[in-house]
Amino acid sequence: MLLEALDEQLLKTVRLAIEEDIGSGDLTAGLVPEDRIWKARVISREAAVLCGHAWFDAVFHHIDPDVDIRWYARDAERIEAGQLLCTLEGKARALLSGERTALNFLQTLSGTATLAARYAEVVKDLDTRILDTRKTLPGLRRAQKYAVRCGGCHNHRSGLYDGILIKENHIAAAGGIAEAVEAARALPTGLPIEIEVENLDEVRQALSAGADRLLLDNFSPAQLREAVELTAHRAELEASGGIDLDNLREYAETGVDYISIGALTKDVRAIDLSMRFD
Repeated sequence: MLLEALDEQLLKTVRLAIEEDIGSGDLTAGLVPEDRIWKARVISREAAVLCGHAWFDAVFHHIDPDVDIRWYARDAERIEAGQLLCTLEGKARALLSGERTALNFLQTLSGTATLAARYAEVVKDLDTRILDTRKTLPGLRRAQKYAVRCGGCHNHRSGLYDGILIKENHIAAAGGIAEAVEAARALPTGLPIEIEVENLDEVRQALSAGADRLLLDNFSPAQLREAVELTAHRAELEASGGIDLDNLREYAETGVDYISIGALTKDVRAIDLSMRFD
């Protein structure tokens, strides 16, 4: 499976989402008899890549563990308009109270996965890997990075704690590229060191300093090709800045190892899904 086992972090995210929606109680659901059992189904209104069933399930099971959910499509699968995704059966109050929060997770994560799939499709025959960034929706980073993988792209570092990426301000504060890389080497992490560079002269400095990966910021395709030739596999190369679906292929064909796209998780359009009660 693409998703790790349900854990406390996922459940915490779900609990917070339920709390902000239901608060002290769902007033409108209280109009329905407490013992009434209802059935519902979730339908897709458009083609997409499905993602988020674990968060969807966790919402309803937090409200009522007895809600029965049966899936007919799985995460990372391509779905079509009008397709039945899952059915639910349980107390009507639980289904009504959980509907919006559960769909918010499913629609948002499916939107991320669908966009990632569009980027992955453009470079499917090339060696270049498409990476996400830290430009995620607050509180949904793990979920969105999972959705990126469902769409066929790859994850950059999860946060500031599991990767070293020296950017322009770090370089300035450290006193230069060589000084920043040296300081990073002194950290007892054993992690690869990536540094942002803005021109070919800085590429040379970073290579001399022994950086493991260079983040080539706002380089043109022609400049990227020069950097690939200059680097000669002495470090991995990641391109970023000004790259979208329209020019992605041109940038990937320069020979860089990675292209990072903030839009994968930042510019999210939720997929249109509908929960219908029988």
